[in-house]
Amino acid sequence: MADLQLTKARAWLQTAQSDLESAQLLGSSADPKRDTAVYHCQQAAEKAIKGFLVARGQAFERVHDVERLVALAARLEGGFSQLAVSAAELTPLATAYRYPDETGFLRPTADEFDEALEHAQAIYDFVLQQLPPEARP
Repeated sequence: MADLQLTKARAWLQTAQSDLESAQLLGSSADPKRDTAVYHCQQAAEKAIKGFLVARGQAFERVHDVERLVALAARLEGGFSQLAVSAAELTPLATAYRYPDETGFLRPTADEFDEALEHAQAIYDFVLQQLPPEARP
């Protein structure tokens, strides 16, 4: 892997790590903002996978679809296939709670937040395992 690719991958992973930390803070505060927290879970997974793809020199579309990104990454590393369920759970969180619907403000439950955080952490951790230390934050 070229040095520039690893530097770019590290930047993606640092941003993903920041999203994970933001999700944890927002979701576990005294007045949790779980709607925003689950969005950051989705973002963390998306950015982690993009970091993997950058490290491998793989072009990707600017999409927020974690499922599509996992499928693309699985072409390079078959182990990504095990993340399909996590990807399917996280993809809708890019928009699910960002806007009110006809009934008003939507908020995920504590359990939904916990699940989203677990999925995002699993994807982030898997990506880290696939990359050399110099690509990690």
